Amino acid sequence: MYTAEVNRAQPACLMLLIDQSYSMSEPWSQATMSKAAALATAVNNVLATSVVLCTKGGRRVVDYFQVGALGYSDIVSSLFEDSTVDEPLRPVSALADKPRRVEKIVPDPAQPDEFVVQPVWVDTVHGGRTAMTGALAAAEKAVSAWCADHPDSFPPIVINLTDGMTTDGDPLPAAQRIQALGTNDGPALLLNVHLSRTGEGRINFPGTAASLPDKEARLLFEMSSELPTPMAEVASSFGYDLVPGARGFLYNADPSTVVQFLDIGTRGITPGGFPEITDGQ
Repeated sequence: MYTAEVNRAQPACLMLLIDQSYSMSEPWSQATMSKAAALATAVNNVLATSVVLCTKGGRRVVDYFQVGALGYSDIVSSLFEDSTVDEPLRPVSALADKPRRVEKIVPDPAQPDEFVVQPVWVDTVHGGRTAMTGALAAAEKAVSAWCADHPDSFPPIVINLTDGMTTDGDPLPAAQRIQALGTNDGPALLLNVHLSRTGEGRINFPGTAASLPDKEARLLFEMSSELPTPMAEVASSFGYDLVPGARGFLYNADPSTVVQFLDIGTRGITPGGFPEITDGQ
């Protein structure tokens, strides 16, 4: 399983679920930005990198994957232009064509004349409660339809990024329904990241819930898929010492760890990852 070639005929699928509740306005670990701002920056960087890696022959973006992003607070909303909660997935070429805006960013304040151009798809948003169960239900609907249309593709990857507990009921049944979906290449993968205010007491890729401190952390663990072998190998290459049965879950993650996690979690859809994207028909 998890070896299907990714090409134009067999695109991959990535769904991002982003907590936009009020608590995301808090500082994130040692970062100077809020959780919402730092997370938006990390997600935009991952999307921009994916677009670049799918660009061939100068400016032609090849649709090696489809991507969706759902934000959740009091309600669930689709975060990309020309997308809806009912139809959140867009081919990567459409993503490249329609960022919300393009910003000039100065990486080094000492050199204000040197800047990079950064597309922005996901804005910094925070306010309201945490409709995680609703977001998972919306992702389930989209992933189910995608699997029916792409039975031989690499299984969908759903990444949920949150700093707290759900406020709209038990999310576990919806999470289990997502994990029950899949393609001929294996079950869909649901990965979860808990964002920490302090960055202390971090737990990365646990194999059991025994070390987790509270019921919310244990719930996110139960919602997380076991890392498939290729993804576990990528995590090991980053220096993580994985135990048997390690799951795609971070507890009390800091910004740098989340960036690594997004890299690990999206290797199924990016060139040079697992499996390597080709120019197949």
